[in-house]
Amino acid sequence: MAPLLTGFGLLVLAGLLGLFVVFRSRTPRLPMDRRRPPRSPREQETSQLSRLTGVTTEAVSEFLEERGWTRRIAAALENAGIKASPADFLVLVAAGAAAAAAIGTIAGGFLLGVLFLLAAPVVAKVVVGFLTNRRKRVFADQLDNTLQLFSGSLRAGHSLLRAVDAVAKESEVPTSEELTRIVNETRLGMDLDTSMSQVAKRMGSEDFSWVAQAIGIHREVGGDLAEVLDRVAGTIRERNQIRRQVRTLSAEGKLSAYILMALPLFISALLMFISPDYGPFGFERGEGAGLVTVSRALGVSGTG
Repeated sequence: MAPLLTGFGLLVLAGLLGLFVVFRSRTPRLPMDRRRPPRSPREQETSQLSRLTGVTTEAVSEFLEERGWTRRIAAALENAGIKASPADFLVLVAAGAAAAAAIGTIAGGFLLGVLFLLAAPVVAKVVVGFLTNRRKRVFADQLDNTLQLFSGSLRAGHSLLRAVDAVAKESEVPTSEELTRIVNETRLGMDLDTSMSQVAKRMGSEDFSWVAQAIGIHREVGGDLAEVLDRVAGTIRERNQIRRQVRTLSAEGKLSAYILMALPLFISALLMFISPDYGPFGFERGEGAGLVTVSRALGVSGTG
């Protein structure tokens, strides 16, 4: 009975934390005498919930700001393409952790709930890393088309910054976001070469660093930048083609490796669910440990 009550309490906590973010008021705060009074009890309830969520997220933001974590978390979320503030993201992770702990407590007891609770932040970090890598990969795949748009805009008579702005409007995410950031930073006084170098570093793109270097050299010595970008685009296109071929040829091996790594865990969980008596056998008795050792030795010798 206790695990059920604990799990139910954690589910309620997760729901409240989720509501904190969903119903958070995103309008600027105004003095009370300038606000319109709500016209119904439902609007009154929503307004109170919005104020409560605002207080919660502000408290989390102050906590992060005091420890200097806000900028680092915001940069990680931006690189992953997640449109959320650090405070909102952490509240959602806390809600997910509470929900996972509730499910684990109901399904397997307190220890499994604690395990799920600790695993939730790790899963969130893995998801952010996966989204970041996917965003970088999409940026690299779009680069050759981006350079073609660059050279076309330059041949049409646009200036360099105007060409960057035009390409940002014509491109897709994430290229459009990064180029728009270059335009905004340049308008605020940052040097164009510095801004483009930061994009190359942030996206981990060696190809875009070549583009930044080519533009920087052109600004110093002059020349036909459109032709230079066409040559760079051709080189990048060939590199992307080879990269896609390698990715295709290695996909089968990677999938096999993932299946082989997940198979023991899946079978163990399935056996513990179907026949719980088999679970302690592999850990508490010598016969189980011996079988595990022999199987691992056979697996290593078979792969070697």
